[in-house]
Amino acid sequence: MNENLFAPFITPTILGITTLPMVMLLPCLILSSPKRWLPNRIQILQIWLIRLITKQMMIMHNTQGRSWSLMLMSLILFIASTNLLGLLPYSFTPTTQLSMNIGMAIPLWMGTVITGFRNKPKASLAHFLPQGTPTPLIPMLIIIETISLFIQPLALAVRLTANITAGHLLIHLIGSATLALSSINMAVSMITFIILFLLTILELAVAMIQAYVFTLLVSLYLHDNT
Repeated sequence: MNENLFAPFITPTILGITTLPMVMLLPCLILSSPKRWLPNRIQILQIWLIRLITKQMMIMHNTQGRSWSLMLMSLILFIASTNLLGLLPYSFTPTTQLSMNIGMAIPLWMGTVITGFRNKPKASLAHFLPQGTPTPLIPMLIIIETISLFIQPLALAVRLTANITAGHLLIHLIGSATLALSSINMAVSMITFIILFLLTILELAVAMIQAYVFTLLVSLYLHDNT
């Protein structure tokens, strides 16, 4: 098999025009708002999950931090839905693109930092120099804290990209091995197929967990700055 291992991660195009915006808008068609007086069971489950996650996310925030609840819920629903849709055969996962994840992480991180410097500048600047620091270590510690602050959005994006990409690569490799072994040894092929099935279930959990982790870290950055 001469198939490129990283072919599923190439952005799809039609006549040289990227279809990534269309892929990103697809979750909006799935997570529809209820239009009836009595919602169906899927919509009831959707509303219950949103309320549960909102309660867990916002319980540690003050009034100003809770104003971000709509943005954070939209973020977790978008990431979770794109991750889950990317597990479908012949589909594309936008969150495997580091550029897209950085594009999500930097504005959110910058918004939390600007909020902190605008509302409580003294506390925000105090994070760069903890109380009781020895005088000779002050310049070095300020540099280290500054670097750690600017690494936060990169860590958010790389964590999401690496976890989703690694899972897709494993599914691709084990699926190729299952197909190749089916003509050689059916018993071994069935074992690899069971492993593939279990890995797919694990990836379903990872897709939702990574969306929760990404949003939770943004929420923690917001909590530190409000």
